Amino acid sequence: MTRIRRGYIARRRRTKMRLFASSFRGAHSRLTRTMTQQKIRALVSSHRDRDRQKRNFRRLWITRINAVIREIGVSYSYSRLIHNLYKKQVLLNRKILAQIAISKKDCLYMISNEIIKEVDWKESTGII
Repeated sequence: MTRIRRGYIARRRRTKMRLFASSFRGAHSRLTRTMTQQKIRALVSSHRDRDRQKRNFRRLWITRINAVIREIGVSYSYSRLIHNLYKKQVLLNRKILAQIAISKKDCLYMISNEIIKEVDWKESTGII
């Protein structure tokens, strides 16, 4: 009997995997079984760390805003600033506030002072 040639589908699948794992070190880029394991592991890590990255950036922004806001006064903090921003319905997210805090502290001081004045005035007159 003559030899039957196999199809190309499995080879194509392994080639795709080899391209994905070509930057891995050692057997992780050469052996098919370890290559598949490392590919799964890499994809799991990247999926998990996308959420972790969002979390870390949010923490960084909050830290930056809080550091600049606490320079204004001892009694004023990040949480009170955010609370007053929501009361006033100012649509500035934490990323933008952190950029303002780094590049132009005076601008953030002006924003917070205006909010403090208006909220204090409304509370003293009994509007809120």
